Amino acid sequence: MALPVERTASRRECKVKDMLQADFGRLEIELAEDQMPALMSCRSVFGPSQPLKGARITGSVHMTIQTAVLIESLTALGAEVRWCSCSTFSTQDHAAAAIARDSAAVFAWKGETPQEYWRCIERALDWGPGGVPDLIIDDGGDATLLIHEGVKAEEAYENARNLPDPASTDNLELQIVLTIIRDGMKTDRTRYHKIKERLVGVSEATATAVERLYGMQANGTLLFPVINVNDSVIKTKFQNLCGCRPSGHDGLMTATDVEIAGKVAVVCGFGDVTKDCTAALKKAGACVIVTEIDPIQALQALMEGILVLTLEDVVSEADIFAVTAGGSKGIITIDHMRKMKNNAIVCNIGPFNNAIDMPGLETFPGVKRITFNPQTDRWVFPDTESGVIVLAEGRLVNLGCATGHPSLATASCSFANHVMAQLELWMERDTGKYEKKVYALPKHLDEKVASLHLGKLGAKLTKLSKEHAD
Repeated sequence: MALPVERTASRRECKVKDMLQADFGRLEIELAEDQMPALMSCRSVFGPSQPLKGARITGSVHMTIQTAVLIESLTALGAEVRWCSCSTFSTQDHAAAAIARDSAAVFAWKGETPQEYWRCIERALDWGPGGVPDLIIDDGGDATLLIHEGVKAEEAYENARNLPDPASTDNLELQIVLTIIRDGMKTDRTRYHKIKERLVGVSEATATAVERLYGMQANGTLLFPVINVNDSVIKTKFQNLCGCRPSGHDGLMTATDVEIAGKVAVVCGFGDVTKDCTAALKKAGACVIVTEIDPIQALQALMEGILVLTLEDVVSEADIFAVTAGGSKGIITIDHMRKMKNNAIVCNIGPFNNAIDMPGLETFPGVKRITFNPQTDRWVFPDTESGVIVLAEGRLVNLGCATGHPSLATASCSFANHVMAQLELWMERDTGKYEKKVYALPKHLDEKVASLHLGKLGAKLTKLSKEHAD
């Protein structure tokens, strides 16, 4: 079933929760603009020449106030934009309403079902009869995934007249994807090939999705160029220095209204996000334990005074379990949750929904779900009357249960990287510079994003003499 949509007074398509929140959204957008100097500088520097004029951009990124500034920066540079969120719970409804009314087609609201979520992505890719996007801004790779699955299904039909079979997989989300593709093929059996043929490229901002794309490049299945903005220097260094990688601390506090001080918190994961999360929890007063797979990361944690144990060592003792191993499957299982103390808090700080065994929890015989407030549920096991509190249904907690896009430290850097990548792909679309591969954001564009911040922050660069430069 297609997603029913509405039209604004300017005839722009949309599906948002409440258009009456648009004025409130506009007020917050104006406040955020002052804290996002790189994007505002992009408008003043590039806006007059309209470098994205004629470009159709589909975005699949958390529909927050900060994302609204990104969208309006793209339109200020001449692009036409259609947008959806990359998470079922991350949309700020007042931001979606303001953009839908004023700037771009938006299909996003907080609390989408998985079916609605994928229908929103499909709608964001639909530019009307015969219309497809030129560029994609992705965060998590779901829009990219839908296109690749669609092309694969169309080729299977062309070769053997086989329609996609949702029953061929036990993965719920893939079942939904295959259903959408199958339904669409009833009226257009070449839709995703049309997208593939026109698409100039994608900019992607999530580590797990980038790794998946590198894998597709290696096996020859990547359909178009991708610029990896996740690993740009300006994003990783600036966010880490500011301590603003998604720690989930704000999501925990907002969702549960509990004091973290004195609690035993287990961080399950690896790498920089784990380090940032442990720092945030320690600062809040928690006793933090880390589970690790990497000996170097484990040694670093020990040198910083953090215990490194296995989940099985502490599953019955800890108060908070935060998964930072984004994209990994089955980090916390139903068996783990059965062994946890009553009212232990379980959350996922990674961008995907398979790290915590939610299907196992939801289908456990006799389990009761008690909703305290949106995205905060207590699941009670029938034999023990003991329960665990799961945040954001096992999905991204900092945006599901709080507003996890700090305007300056996170959004201004990351989103300006997206703009630079989109400009690069569009301006080089006819030169053959970018093949069907994954590329790092060029260094000079990374430096450009940094320089666009400096004036707002009161900095003046020292210029090298020729002797020094030599």
